[in-house]
Amino acid sequence: MSQIEPSSHAQDANQSPLNCSEKQPEKFFVKFWGVRGLIPTPGEETNFYGGNTACVEMQVGTNNLIFDGGTGLRVLGKSWLKQQQELVAHLFFTNAQTNRIQGFPFFAPAFAPQNYLHIYGTAASNGASIKQSLGDQMLLPHFPYPLQAMKSELQFYYLTPDKAVSIDDVIVEMALINNVTKSIGYKVIWKDYSVAYITDLQSKIDDSEQESLKKLTQEADLMIVNPGYITSDFRNSQTPIDCYWQVGVDLARKAGVKKLVFSNHHPNDNDDFLNRVQTNLKSEFEQAFLAREGMVISVN
Repeated sequence: MSQIEPSSHAQDANQSPLNCSEKQPEKFFVKFWGVRGLIPTPGEETNFYGGNTACVEMQVGTNNLIFDGGTGLRVLGKSWLKQQQELVAHLFFTNAQTNRIQGFPFFAPAFAPQNYLHIYGTAASNGASIKQSLGDQMLLPHFPYPLQAMKSELQFYYLTPDKAVSIDDVIVEMALINNVTKSIGYKVIWKDYSVAYITDLQSKIDDSEQESLKKLTQEADLMIVNPGYITSDFRNSQTPIDCYWQVGVDLARKAGVKKLVFSNHHPNDNDDFLNRVQTNLKSEFEQAFLAREGMVISVN
């Protein structure tokens, strides 16, 4: 597998702040800033799990990695601004759908000239690059400031499934996990630890995707996966919602995954429903959890 080497700014990543804890260069943390799919869902009924769309931060040694830029990215950006330090970060997108990119125009660190952002993505289903997709949503009349208003140094990288990204001693592998949406799944490897981030699986995985998924998830310390969306009839019943977790649990078992987290909850899934899912899920996979905004997992 060939590799992409980000520019020399990646080696300065140890200057950037750690949010999950005090600076600990030998630690690997994952923090959830946005856990909803499709559309932001604020309100009393989603207060416990959270209503911001997809954004996951990984502090890997001295490197800052972000996966997806939903509205949770805005909250992450506010947190980083409080550190008042130069930021070097690597932002990876699963796809260019609205719920994955809508927080990017509100990512305040991107407007600060001292910061460096390395941005990774593949072509959208219409052929647009990730740079074009991010820029288009910032054009009038959708947004008052264009991409060029972001004063930090932005470097864009086009990803293909047969390449890996090398960031110091961190390797990020990738694979196409959903051919319909042209979605990429990732595996972050650091020392003897790994985290798989695959949050756009279909309810039925194509044969062509099975082998790449197996490699991407094999013996991961943590796998972050999307749930299966369900009908209101199932949601309102009191029966176990097997279809919510079945694809993710089956994949985790086959791959020998140690911990499993479901994120990108449906907007209609309120706290009461998700609490019931969490209870039932434990009987299927003991080390399985539902993602909540602010939840931190130590990988090592």
